[in-house]
Amino acid sequence: MSRIGKKPVPLPKGVTAKVETGAVSVKGPKGELKLRLAPEVEAAVGESGIALALRVQSDRARAMWGMQRTLLSNLVRGVTEGFTEKLEISGVGYRAAVQGKNLQLQLGFSHDVLHPIPAGINIVCEKPTAITITGIDKQLVGQVASEIRNYRPPEPYKGKGVKYAGERIRRKEGKKK
Repeated sequence: MSRIGKKPVPLPKGVTAKVETGAVSVKGPKGELKLRLAPEVEAAVGESGIALALRVQSDRARAMWGMQRTLLSNLVRGVTEGFTEKLEISGVGYRAAVQGKNLQLQLGFSHDVLHPIPAGINIVCEKPTAITITGIDKQLVGQVASEIRNYRPPEPYKGKGVKYAGERIRRKEGKKK
């Protein structure tokens, strides 16, 4: 039995949810998001929020129950607060800048890396070594942050590269004479 799936997702003021066949759409002050539900789970909007129930009793259905509730919770949080991911760049000459619809990264390659900014994502560079990614879709924000980090992941010897803010890099000792 899923303990997470039992709890309804509360809807704050200004947020409306609509259940269609196999999908739930949530509309709030920051925008609108839609989630296709797993076939084993059904949703209903009540006075306490969005409640999920099982259509069939199986192991997969119970696993999907808790996951779908968490995804719905992320939709509600996204349309009210939004999500933010911060990246830090460390290394001599490494920097980032936003140019129109692209993020220009100088990461020690012979060329600049241009990363297109997808729709629904806002990227701000407060400093040349700090990138802030914001949006209402948690999955998309995390995906963009991961793609940017993968251009030059932090290396263990000097710690140069792109890392998440607060990420600890396990450092290695260099060669000994």
